[in-house]
Amino acid sequence: MTTQVAGGEQLWQLTVEHSPVGTTLVAPDGRLLSANQALCDMLGYSEAEMRALTFQQITHPDDLAEDLALLEATLAGHRSSYRLRKRYLHADGHVVHGDLSVALLRSPDGTPIHFISQILDVTEAHEYAERLAETSRALDRQRRYLEAILDSVDVGVAVLDSDRGVVVANRRHQQFIDLAHPEGSEDMAGKPGDLFAEGGRQLAADELPSTRAAQGEEFDEVIIWVGADPVTQRALSVSARSVRGDGGEFSGAVLAYADVTDLARALAAKDQFVAAVSHELRTPLTSVLGNLELVSDSPDLSEDARERLHVVERNAVRLRELVADLLLVAQMTDGRLELHRLPVDLGEMVVEAADALRPSAHRARLTLDAHVPEEPLVAKVDAHRLRQVVDNLLSNAVKYTEPGGSILVRLRQRGKVVELSVSDTGIGVAPEEHERLFRRFFRGAQATQRQIPGAGLGLSIVRAIVEAHGGHVEVDSIHGHGSIFRVELPVTP
Repeated sequence: MTTQVAGGEQLWQLTVEHSPVGTTLVAPDGRLLSANQALCDMLGYSEAEMRALTFQQITHPDDLAEDLALLEATLAGHRSSYRLRKRYLHADGHVVHGDLSVALLRSPDGTPIHFISQILDVTEAHEYAERLAETSRALDRQRRYLEAILDSVDVGVAVLDSDRGVVVANRRHQQFIDLAHPEGSEDMAGKPGDLFAEGGRQLAADELPSTRAAQGEEFDEVIIWVGADPVTQRALSVSARSVRGDGGEFSGAVLAYADVTDLARALAAKDQFVAAVSHELRTPLTSVLGNLELVSDSPDLSEDARERLHVVERNAVRLRELVADLLLVAQMTDGRLELHRLPVDLGEMVVEAADALRPSAHRARLTLDAHVPEEPLVAKVDAHRLRQVVDNLLSNAVKYTEPGGSILVRLRQRGKVVELSVSDTGIGVAPEEHERLFRRFFRGAQATQRQIPGAGLGLSIVRAIVEAHGGHVEVDSIHGHGSIFRVELPVTP
């Protein structure tokens, strides 16, 4: 029996000695009675040095009171053990964070013998938790800064996740949402409400900018109207960019909503004014041109007077064309551009347009060639409107090409698409002007500097007519080396 007990004590001592957890026996008065190798390594002392210390000496002063209170409660019999996170002082002075577990061993009569203390070194875990907490605090600060910045700008900003949930939205965006959904809305994109396209048509769910952005589409300056009440209704210019993950997968989108109500209403007022003035000018111009024609036919006119009348007539015709362009722009703005489609030989139309402009090209010392298919290329189009497209593109090529240059208009069919291209060796278009080239009233810097006549309406009319036919127009230009304008139209039998 004695041998078994002695063997058990020896086994216990070996277990404690080789345990990776620091272990010590502590007398009721705090003296360290023993210390295993793990504890000695943890605190930087030899076992003999540890035996000369008390637990009070190796405990951080700020943690000593709590440890003593628990120890006294254990000695008083209020508890049999306790556990505590506390700091220890290493032999070299640095702090070691420990997870302390203490149990009191008593004699059969209840007298305290010693405490069995096990200490797990959690310094690395503590430092990691501190770094994590500091990172969390830093992120929280950044979040508050971001919210403050977003709420200070006059642009609505919303960030969507891949499931169309609103991750971040500033105060301005919320104001637009409240206007679109006066009854309240969930934090999800794509909910229809009081959202309208230009012209007053209510937007369907799949037309909403947030829906399009959530599907990965990117766009700029899409105009929508928000709010049902005309008094409080706002015009918004919306742009969207996708957010991609490390592998390029779609993970969300950012939308920016700029309030352009004042600009939109000013443009609408301007368009109404232009339309009204143009309409009023058309009638007297018609009268002027009619009377000029009658006067020009008079046999009593001198050559000098006849020449002066031709100058008046030429400028009156130019003014009539400008008025016609302004009226067409007004129709496009109001959505009233109607097409009267009839079967047309496009090749014949292009040749006629080139022949009509060839005298002007000749006077400007330019060569003008037309390449069209030998066989008739018939499509159902609005011949008058499409002739305007060709005339405008050729007229621009003549105006912006210097003497000695060349112009080529080409027509060809590619599958179910007809391609019309007008290329020149002119002054070209600056790269920063490409996107604005088809806007109403836009004139490039070189056109202004060279005082080339024009109102900046031709290319906007070209785009409107082409898009009304279901096609599109694009420009390829090198500044100083010429341009190529390409029009693609679907073939309508």
